[in-house]
Order: sequence, then structure tokens, then C-alpha cells
Amino acid sequence: MRFFTPGPAHHRLGLVCLGVGLQYGALPTVGPRVLDHHVAVVISTGHGWYAHPDGRRTTITAPALLWLTPGTPHHYAPDPGTGWDEGFVDFTGPATASYTDLGYIEPDRPVVPLSDAAAPRAVIGRMARAARRDNPLLEVETGAAVHELLVALRRARADLTPDGEQLLKALARDACLPLSVADHAARHGMTLAELRTAVRRGAGCSPKDYLLGIRLGRAKELLATTELPVAAVARRVGYDDPAYFSRLFTRRVGTPPVRFRAQQGRVVPGGWSDRVPDPEDPPIIPGTWAP
Repeated sequence: MRFFTPGPAHHRLGLVCLGVGLQYGALPTVGPRVLDHHVAVVISTGHGWYAHPDGRRTTITAPALLWLTPGTPHHYAPDPGTGWDEGFVDFTGPATASYTDLGYIEPDRPVVPLSDAAAPRAVIGRMARAARRDNPLLEVETGAAVHELLVALRRARADLTPDGEQLLKALARDACLPLSVADHAARHGMTLAELRTAVRRGAGCSPKDYLLGIRLGRAKELLATTELPVAAVARRVGYDDPAYFSRLFTRRVGTPPVRFRAQQGRVVPGGWSDRVPDPEDPPIIPGTWAP
């Protein structure tokens, strides 16, 4: 168990780690208490309970996550006979507000079932190893790992079903078709409300923002890697009105499409590929490498 005191510059990075620990066995009861920062408690094995402020108790069965949020009373413990295996991370910073808005941190859901605790537990293990007192990068390294932990916890949530993942993949595949959000919902046999709920649960945003992010990303790629006119780029990403596309692009990106192309344009001989290279067989220029 280690605790840190990051400085003001570290806090400006968005997230800082205040402490990290790995514990197991018949651990003592925690609380009732109130904290002024966030804690993620990842329970890998075992059982226990969590007492809500209104007196209700929720049974905890691993793998599970406990969200302890600032200002909220909490009280919990493992089963005294069997105990449990836990890793915890104390953290804070201005980015917690955005992670809460995106659904990565859930103040109203203190006990979250996980499908598998292995990935978040591995992140906590790396943080614990980085937390040696002679590590000059300690605050930055552990702060960066908090971002990674939040992503790992999001992926590990048990309510992110395979069906939900397939829906997001299908929306991403069809994002550049000239379809409205209502059209996408109908294609999947869903109401608008059902689509909003599913995308919010899986991606932390509305269907409109999810689709728009993919469209704008593709538009940027076309502007940077081709000489297609802006109107053609607009049509490729689902907009029949190039003027509307240009206004939308400028508002969301902060610069007009033509200026983005002037800054980022990199048309190369042979063109570009959107395939991610195989790490085991990366592309190389012939004659530049030999075993």
C-alpha cells in the first residue's frame, strides 16, 4: 500500500494517483466513512457486502468493482470467513468530471459486476510496481495509468454484452451512409430511446455524437490523404450538402476543411492504407533491415 502527494503541475495533467494497494484475505471492514476523492476497488476473488447510505445492503461477488466517490458515505467488507482479493487506486483531478459525463465513472452505481478483473488488475499491478519511492516519474507514470485503468474497467463491465458490442461495430461500419439516427435505429429494429440507451451504455455518448465522431475522423483522413474536392469528401462521409458539412466540420474541428487539408495534407505515391500493420511483420523499405 503506497500513497502519494502529486504537485499542482501533476493535477493539471487531468488525473493524479493518490494511492495504490493490493490486499487479500479477511480484511477489516471499511467505514462508514466519506472521502474527498475517488477510489476504484477491483475485487478479483471472494464475496462480501456493501452498505448503501439508505441502509440497503448489496451482496458483492467477484469479479466486481466498487466505486467510492467524493462526498458519498460508504461502508463495505469482505466475508469474514473467506475474505477477498482486492486492488485499489485512489485518484482525483479535473478529468474525473468528463469521465463521469462519459459514463466511465458511475457515482450512482457503487457496485458494478465485471466480466473479468484480469485487465484492470494488471493495470493496478503495474501501478504498484511503479510506486517505488526512488522512481522520478512516479506521479506522471501512475497518473497516466489511472486513464488506462478507467478504460480497462469500462471494457470489463459485465453489462457490456456481446450484442451491445456488435451494435456499436455495425453503427461504425455504416456511419458514413447518408442515414439519420432514426434510420439507424430502424435498421436494427430498435426505437430511438433503445438505441440511445444502448450507445450511451457502450460508448458513453449519444448515437449522434458516436456517428459524428466516426464521420469526421474519416473526413479528416480523406482530406489529408487524397485530393478529392471538399464536396466529394462530404458525400463520402454521408453529407449531400457540402456547405453544411463545411460548417459542421469547422464548428467541431475548429478549422475549415480546406485549412485542415493545407495543414495535414500528405498525399504520397501509391496512396495510403487504413490497415493496421502486423507488429510481427511490419512494412519496411527493402534493404533497410537485415536479421
